[in-house]
Amino acid sequence: MIKVGIIGGSGYTGSELLRLLSMHPKVEVHKVTSRKWRDKPVCSLHKFLNGFYSDLKFISPNLKDLSDCDVVFTAVPHGEAMKYVPELIELGIKVIDLSADYRLKKETYEKVYGRKHEGYIEAAYGLPELFKDEIKKSNLVANPGCYPTGTILAIAPLVKKDLISSVHFDCKSGITGAGAKASDFTHYPNLHEAITPYKVINHRHYPEILEVIEKINPEVKIDVHFTPHVFPGSRGILTTAYIEMKEKISQEELKSLFKKFYSACPFIRIQDEIKLSWVRGSNFCDIAIYSNDRTVICSAIDNLVKGASGQAIQNMNIMFRFDEKEGLYHPPLFP
Repeated sequence: MIKVGIIGGSGYTGSELLRLLSMHPKVEVHKVTSRKWRDKPVCSLHKFLNGFYSDLKFISPNLKDLSDCDVVFTAVPHGEAMKYVPELIELGIKVIDLSADYRLKKETYEKVYGRKHEGYIEAAYGLPELFKDEIKKSNLVANPGCYPTGTILAIAPLVKKDLISSVHFDCKSGITGAGAKASDFTHYPNLHEAITPYKVINHRHYPEILEVIEKINPEVKIDVHFTPHVFPGSRGILTTAYIEMKEKISQEELKSLFKKFYSACPFIRIQDEIKLSWVRGSNFCDIAIYSNDRTVICSAIDNLVKGASGQAIQNMNIMFRFDEKEGLYHPPLFP
């Protein structure tokens, strides 16, 4: 049994960590922090967890209080994780960061996020289907962004074999991707019955997508386009990748390639068709492949699970040599 700490337990990713960890047989959620909710029971905020964490209260994010944890998840806004991570690593605690602070190269981060990175440490990029060996050996894992998870998993087998000339990602996300804090953008009348493109040419996940493609195959040169949208739903990211291939490959050959590439990946499902509702609440990534005169690949993930907290727990399992599926391998919520 390992002791788990969560820095930033009041937001959507923090509450999703708590939900999923409550079903994990090899962990104890030991400490959860929140400045705003300090000293209050976790279930007084996350009422849907009532009965699961009866005695657990929020504490201040004091690293001394977290020193007896085996692993800490940092589920905090971008720029905040770097205030905690270096000291946690020095204390010998494994860290899984759900912010963007350790996903990018230092110079890329400073350019994209417009701030100096204090205490930069090289981290393993936490996409288990591609970088499991690095995750296993690391004490610091940078959990991927939700859009990079959905986009990269849709094309990784093709990137590895240098089969793509260009790709256009059309991505649609549920509103939880914007975080728990209310804004004009997330206000119900502004979002209801609307699908809205946003940050069309300057979304922060675009440089991350480019860096991961380079990690997979440094030799490739792919023209990458990415357009994010929000749809009026809570969860999920549907990615449609319109791909210009370097050579013509049949649909059946592509399916065979994907199945072989992901054969050891328990959370990848190659389907004839996909729906967001088929992955809701789960750590699965469903992929559908279409090809004749053109090639289109679609992926579906739950942005709070495979796109954030579930993937973080998958990374924890790998770091501690647990079964990768531990606490996560359950059917999605349907309908």
